[in-house]
Amino acid sequence: MTDFEKYIQAYLDLVPSENWIEEMDFAGAKTFEFYSQLSEEQSLFAYDEGKWSLKELLQHLIDTERVFNYRALTFARQDKVELPGFDEELWAKNSEANDRALESLIDEFSFVRKANVLFFEGLSDEALSQTGLANGNSIQVETIGKLIVGHNIHHLNIIKERYAPKM
Repeated sequence: MTDFEKYIQAYLDLVPSENWIEEMDFAGAKTFEFYSQLSEEQSLFAYDEGKWSLKELLQHLIDTERVFNYRALTFARQDKVELPGFDEELWAKNSEANDRALESLIDEFSFVRKANVLFFEGLSDEALSQTGLANGNSIQVETIGKLIVGHNIHHLNIIKERYAPKM
């Protein structure tokens, strides 16, 4: 197993059922529920020096989901262009998430998630089976959808384990 395969397997292992599109919707609802209970002040909380605030974490989920969806769209449409990676730390540093209203971030997350659920629901088995190159690695459209779910759950676990106990 390559390093890339090990990396993505950790996220795929977090998807609790075979119905990953339903899980995408469910993880999105759990994320929405958590963030909807926060105050503006709480949303600026970071569990340690140099770690992302909860707002930055939510912006990271939004940004990553957009990147993953673009990859899935490109490959589902059988475009064979190789897509680049992205530097999540650089993106978070430059996101200006802490300057935004929490409600705005929650709305953006909700709309991006709903659009992605509808996108993946609308794909045929043939489209889901398409592959492409992203960040130098071959990946299947369906796997990208599952990664959105696993990545979201990974960050919900981080919130539960590292943020919540210190809030």
